[in-house]
Amino acid sequence: MTQTPRQPAERSLMADRTVPTSADVARLAGVSRATVSYVLNNTSAVRISEPTRRRVREAAEELGYVPHAAARSLRAGHTRIVLLPTAHVARGPLDGHFIGELQWALRRLDYTVVQYGSLGLDGDAAARAWAELRPVAVVSLGEVALTPQGVDVLKRSGARAVITLGPQQVRGAHSLVMDQREVGVRAAQHLLERGRRRIGMIMPEEPGLALFREPRLAGLRQTAEPLGATVTPLPLGYDESAADALAGRWRELGLDAVYAYNDEYAMLLMRALQDAGIGVPDETAVIGADDLLLGRLLRPRLSTVRIDMVTGQHLAELVDRVVRDPGGAPERHDLLGARTIGREST
Repeated sequence: MTQTPRQPAERSLMADRTVPTSADVARLAGVSRATVSYVLNNTSAVRISEPTRRRVREAAEELGYVPHAAARSLRAGHTRIVLLPTAHVARGPLDGHFIGELQWALRRLDYTVVQYGSLGLDGDAAARAWAELRPVAVVSLGEVALTPQGVDVLKRSGARAVITLGPQQVRGAHSLVMDQREVGVRAAQHLLERGRRRIGMIMPEEPGLALFREPRLAGLRQTAEPLGATVTPLPLGYDESAADALAGRWRELGLDAVYAYNDEYAMLLMRALQDAGIGVPDETAVIGADDLLLGRLLRPRLSTVRIDMVTGQHLAELVDRVVRDPGGAPERHDLLGARTIGREST
């Protein structure tokens, strides 16, 4: 294939498109290269006046200069990458808000957040894949069950902070333990107080939720069964036809209440029950979890378990503290609190 020769003006334009350097920024701003580095790397150990900082940033913007991440990593001895594995399943509004808050907080601390799709990887395989990026920190939100061996792989690759959020502590990692049993306990207490004794629990079939649904079922059982109530697990996919099929055999199950795992499943099931002529709450009380706005807009309004969890800002500060001082002993923080909000559906 014959290529069209470039015109002289086009060749000249491309030749002029050199990559700007920190030396170019320093000349334009009238400062040293060290000052450019201090300003653009947000170094707090050196006092630089705000007018000088502004002049450096304006020069960098005018030239289109951005710091070279690899070079900065070589100087610092580590990257500024915080790896955040992505979920195997779609996240709800609360999780989405938390992750957004976490990313903003980390960015303000001068970290680069990289989301990593880990679908199809188990704990150790995921850890090896994450380690290839040489992150300075990994924040695992529970979809992948990290093992102590996986934590060790990450630390050997240079990760200063390995932090897990989940229902149990992981040896070697800083663990934010969110005991999901508490959610089931609160749901059971609420239903028992209203005289319900034949309780079903929706068990979502989506992959990645077992770490949450199993402890919630355990909490429901440990609270309800000693008091003579029965608990029946009810597998359900997040699909209208599946909910309709379950509602179609509801009276055969003989249940007078259901904890529907979360508000989204509760809304799905409640609509199907109402379509099948099952009265809510007269025949069956329904409670969810997460306290979503849509649950308050339903008729009847949805009872729920409100989950109080760690803020993204708090977690970002923990990441930064551990990265700065990686030699401390792994910490455990028990973070999850839960309380019921009773409404018309129970």
